[in-house]
Amino acid sequence: MSLAEQQIRLQAFLDADELHDEALDYIAAHGYLTALSICPEPVPAEEWIEALFAESPRYRDEAEEADITAGLLQLKAQIERQLASDDDMVLPCELDLGEEPDDSDLRGWCVGFMEGIFLREEVWFEDAEDEVSELLLPIMVASGLFDEQPDFAEIAKDLDLVDSMVDQIPEVLTALFLLCQAPEEKPVLLKPRH
Repeated sequence: MSLAEQQIRLQAFLDADELHDEALDYIAAHGYLTALSICPEPVPAEEWIEALFAESPRYRDEAEEADITAGLLQLKAQIERQLASDDDMVLPCELDLGEEPDDSDLRGWCVGFMEGIFLREEVWFEDAEDEVSELLLPIMVASGLFDEQPDFAEIAKDLDLVDSMVDQIPEVLTALFLLCQAPEEKPVLLKPRH
């Protein structure tokens, strides 16, 4: 089976109604795997797969389970390659919250990303809390998970600000990846050019 076919099957499986209500759909799973690919500490596949589904799916047979697991690992590897390349990350959805942010794919992707962070929250903020918090702000705002907090409610009211933050997400992902995965390269990036 080709990579594209495997991803189509994975997407159909994750977007099916049979999964647990709290299971992540394909777009949210992409965000989740992106966060796990950036996370400073590797999370064992068994752990993140279990968390992604909330409860074990009813697979038709062992072959389907192996197929879906392989598809998830393949998608994560693809995201890791994209993050490590020189190009900005391409999200599987528009960089736009639209008229109804709660129904937008981007919100789903950002919620998935935050779910990935929550698996190892303390590790994310261990070494560079201020930089990580600042870089995560656009994703946190777009996720809508923090709208109850006054600062976030204030930002959410300014639609132009939200739009400009959302546009920064691909660059933010690259910066987070460098910060968390290649910290020894960071000083070189920050040195002034003579």
